[in-house]
Amino acid sequence: MKKFKFKKIDAFASGSSTGNPAGCVYLDGTGDITEGEMQSIAAQLKGFVNEVVYIFPEDGGFFLRYFSSEREVEFCGHGTIAAMYDLVAGDGNLRSQNNLSIRVRDERLDVVNDIDGGDAVYITAPLPLIKDTMIDAKTVSAALEIDASAIDTRQPITIVNAGLNTLIVPIHTLDDCLKMHPDLEDLMVFCQDHGIDIILVFSAETASGQRRYRTRVFAPRYGYLEDPATGSGNSAFACYLLHIGAWDGEALAIEQNGDRSNPNIIRLRTVMKDGTRRVQFGGGAVVRIDGEYILY
Repeated sequence: MKKFKFKKIDAFASGSSTGNPAGCVYLDGTGDITEGEMQSIAAQLKGFVNEVVYIFPEDGGFFLRYFSSEREVEFCGHGTIAAMYDLVAGDGNLRSQNNLSIRVRDERLDVVNDIDGGDAVYITAPLPLIKDTMIDAKTVSAALEIDASAIDTRQPITIVNAGLNTLIVPIHTLDDCLKMHPDLEDLMVFCQDHGIDIILVFSAETASGQRRYRTRVFAPRYGYLEDPATGSGNSAFACYLLHIGAWDGEALAIEQNGDRSNPNIIRLRTVMKDGTRRVQFGGGAVVRIDGEYILY
């Protein structure tokens, strides 16, 4: 039997929105837990949280790994927001620091502490890669089980990796965006066939004039249909907007999920680092459960 410090934290929760649940397991060192145990815990929590983030301390910051019920995830934005917001908010030494560092795989990412000013932490997304894979609107609409006319072909369908291979699909209207409900198994096959981790659909029509876009994110390869608030997906979307010249990089707010009236809010902005414009995504988090996870 092993016991681990565990919290269930809802990232990007604000107002009446519920955010996106993450399981956070806080460890003393990399030898505390095996890869099989990390996968086992994530599988046991299926339906309760979408991903589990494992937080290891290391010199200069923290090392993070992520698992869904199905497999290890290369990068999980909402899990990172949940873990870092909780760590910074609960530690006086960390809270006094404006900037921290985390490691995800072999890449170091900056964390900006804006808890006192904006009730948020911001995470610098991994360096993006725009893929040259071409998928036509007819194929995409069939996978999403929508009419092809709902796709706005004035803007490109593109795969962007900002942590995960994300298929970006422009949709004409908010109604078109909200009413789609693809089949989990069929969409998983589509993603596997095309090397896609998640699918982000977006509309420039929003429920609130204070936000620029509505997004929804589908993640069947990780064992569930929809992710209600996504750091990695919206970071890829931000890189897409920069790539097509639709955004100047100034702060903007994204509303995400399939609920017209109660969307989750993801904040996006850019910073210059080493001569390169980098996307940062930000938000707050709410701890719902604080205790121990017992693994037999």
